[in-house]
Amino acid sequence: MIDYSSLLNPVAQQIKPSGIRKFFGIAATRKDCISLGVGEPDFSTPTIFSQAGIKSINAGKTHYTANAGLFELRDLIAKYTKQFLNVEYDPNDEILITVGASEGIDVALRSVCAAGDEILIPEPCFVCYAPLVSLCGGTPVPIECTIEDEFKLTPALLEAKITPKTKGLLLAYPNNPTGAVMDEEDLLKIVPIIKEHNLIVLSDEIYGELVYDGLKFTSIASLEGMRERTIVISGFSKYFAMTGWRLGYVCAPREIIEVMHKIHQYAIMCASTVAQYTAYEALNTSLKNGFKEVHEMMEIYDERRRYILKRLDEMGLDCFRPRGAFYVFPSVKSTGMDGEAFAYALLDAKNVAVVPGGAFGKSGKDFIRISYAYSLEVIEKAFDLIEEFLKEIR
Repeated sequence: MIDYSSLLNPVAQQIKPSGIRKFFGIAATRKDCISLGVGEPDFSTPTIFSQAGIKSINAGKTHYTANAGLFELRDLIAKYTKQFLNVEYDPNDEILITVGASEGIDVALRSVCAAGDEILIPEPCFVCYAPLVSLCGGTPVPIECTIEDEFKLTPALLEAKITPKTKGLLLAYPNNPTGAVMDEEDLLKIVPIIKEHNLIVLSDEIYGELVYDGLKFTSIASLEGMRERTIVISGFSKYFAMTGWRLGYVCAPREIIEVMHKIHQYAIMCASTVAQYTAYEALNTSLKNGFKEVHEMMEIYDERRRYILKRLDEMGLDCFRPRGAFYVFPSVKSTGMDGEAFAYALLDAKNVAVVPGGAFGKSGKDFIRISYAYSLEVIEKAFDLIEEFLKEIR
């Protein structure tokens, strides 16, 4: 009998499974379960974009691209960042096409984080950040953000966690799971601290196009003195409804991209060729038509967001107004349960699945994450059942 524990990486062995996947593994076994948990657009990739991928296959464009990705796509991304983020990148050596934003986060961390380094991670946050830091030999340091601050990272919270070992800050706004957004004014408050302590910022901007209430998204890389110390990570999954195509990108100074490129080269070779041609069409079309398809989807998301906030208010569940992504993060503390107990009880009683907030960090334990990347019909049915459940337990 082989003792695998002696052969496997001890850090990898000790990493906990995703709290999201663990819960939905249970939910998936239940017949007719209504799920409001998955962070994936319910829209299909717009046909005009998908057809470009199909055409590339029919044209025999099924070979490797350059390791960094199609130059035409990198060039379009450079035009996009200049026009919409107000940040200029050289498509030759400052942009890398990745297998989703997830690979972008991984390769960015492996490029800057070494054994003993501390990476600050505002929580609640997406589940992959801390494990990926640990796999680099670094130490993930959570910063517990609160509903009182609308889950934004404040200067005081940031300053309190910095030590001589702090290497960087992993910033993710608009935020999954809370829907929180840090606008330009919020970001300007933390920039002096970042500069003073010579931190590098990994800015996960995958939800950057999905902001509401007339808010304009600001990339921290666009602020004075921040481009040279920021790695911008984004992709096509969320606002182009291309999750299954697995395509993302990273923008950073050439010295950083050079290192990332080497890791990507050995681990991945290059991102999917057909996905790159599809993304090229998506971005090229959108730059020409003012992101028509994206704005049409956003209007529908916003309708769902406003409906959910109204229902939560009527039910008496506290929830700050999220201004980005497609999640709400209500507190269930008033029910006498934490998020995990509430989610399991709701699943058992009404066959409705939401995500326990504790999956996203300790500061999320009294909350649940509800995704509105579902049709209004599904949301209405689920919320009728949630309302029944609340009446029964109160």
